[in-house]
Amino acid sequence: MQHFLLSAGARTLSLKAVFKMGEDAAYDAFRMMRWPETDGEAVCPSCGCTESYSITSRRRFKCVGCHHQYSVTSGTIFASRKLSFTDLLAAIVIFVNGAKGVSALQVSRDLDVQYKTAFVLSHKLREAMALEAKGRMLDGVVEVDGAYFGGYVKPANYKEARVDRRLVAHQTGKRQSVVVVRERGGDTNTFVGKSEAIGVAAVRNCVDADAVIHADEASHWDALHGRNVAKRINHSVCYSDGSACTNQAESFFSRLRRAEIGVHHHIAGPYLNAYAGEMAWREDNRREANGTQAGMVVRSAMVSPVSRQWKGYWQRAA
Repeated sequence: MQHFLLSAGARTLSLKAVFKMGEDAAYDAFRMMRWPETDGEAVCPSCGCTESYSITSRRRFKCVGCHHQYSVTSGTIFASRKLSFTDLLAAIVIFVNGAKGVSALQVSRDLDVQYKTAFVLSHKLREAMALEAKGRMLDGVVEVDGAYFGGYVKPANYKEARVDRRLVAHQTGKRQSVVVVRERGGDTNTFVGKSEAIGVAAVRNCVDADAVIHADEASHWDALHGRNVAKRINHSVCYSDGSACTNQAESFFSRLRRAEIGVHHHIAGPYLNAYAGEMAWREDNRREANGTQAGMVVRSAMVSPVSRQWKGYWQRAA
């Protein structure tokens, strides 16, 4: 049986189709995503009025009620954009087509824009993706695990000068733990902290009390037994014993690890949470066609407020 990702059904939108559709069609697509309730007809973000004058030369609208001027991206994560709608849509298609992520350098080359533009745009898309996981509760069978990322220490040249880099004394202090909480057949939540032990509080906040939790033998997971039914697996013996396993959580870490090593090569600590959330989104939607994925990202971006983290990112004082 053919794998879904190798089938024609997985390819429903291409860059060729985006550039052939033209600026007007791309603009109409964004209007439909912004105002689906009115079939793309403008709705004033200030007063909610559905009547407006169209300033066609600038692709803006003027509200009949409060006279507020706005565009299709006003008040969204794409506010103050300078890229054309075709380029925005193309960037989203490039972004979702990368199974293990896409580097900002590649996006900048594909769209012929500055690296800064590609970097900020990619992070804005990750921020929009993260909205889907906000306040999400998991139920059923849930797997929990943690892994460490970042804080690489280069080994010494001569063998006799090398030290055990697993010891705290020989680490940079920048290493962080990503904890994944994954519902089998459902959604994935991620959390970042200094140690895997932060996962205990994370589980209590996002997992239903009736859920069955699968975890490894790390001692901090002992606290889960007081609230949920918890099944444990000793990875030094096996990865699955027919009763407990965390293979779905390990699958997520495989994708994140390959993104760190093979695509981005380095993920700075302050941004680790954003990359973890992106990989969780990719895992959850890995069986969706790329056209569907692009539509999901556009819709999320159109309902996301202006980014306080990324708006004017490069213009801030050092």
